[in-house]
Amino acid sequence: MLLARYQHEFIEAGCDEAGRGCLAGPVFAAAVILPHDFEHELLNDSKLIPEPLRNTLRTEIEQKAIAYAVASCDSLEIDDINILNASFLAMHRAIEKLHLTPQFLIIDGNRFNKHPTIPHACVVKGDSKYLSIAAASILAKTYRDDYMKQIAAEHPEYDWHSNKGYGTLKHRKSILQHGYTPYHRRTFSVSFETDGVMIQVL
Repeated sequence: MLLARYQHEFIEAGCDEAGRGCLAGPVFAAAVILPHDFEHELLNDSKLIPEPLRNTLRTEIEQKAIAYAVASCDSLEIDDINILNASFLAMHRAIEKLHLTPQFLIIDGNRFNKHPTIPHACVVKGDSKYLSIAAASILAKTYRDDYMKQIAAEHPEYDWHSNKGYGTLKHRKSILQHGYTPYHRRTFSVSFETDGVMIQVL
């Protein structure tokens, strides 16, 4: 069972992102405030949970959370300010969307751009340690997956309904064949080996 709280004095929100390492699509982030008595033995890092269970957990989180919010930064913003800063900006946007303002933030990872008014703590692998960060991980991942399935209908050749924008071999070959879409991150280079030759698309 994951830990309920990093600290017990203040209202605490867990924050996480999804899609940082993708070649296409936005980066999504979520912020979640859970009740003190919230428990769930299956809740964990979204990357460790199969898709059907992630969707079930999403429903439970949305029903039981005191507050939750999801936000994103698109590919243009990612190219403009870089993916790390875009991840932090998406987290800030999610925090600002919460209908209850938290007094303390716990952030998955080892870095964060400080919020103007809310103190925070960074937790490496926090999505496998704290319930609220794991919940944020689930929401960010499922909302992003839904978005990628939606835009996959516009560009089926990139297989986004399956790879969700990550750099699979089929996705990278499709970029070489069809070029970039407005959803692709132009600051990310794409390379793969074929017939013993390394090909790079910039």
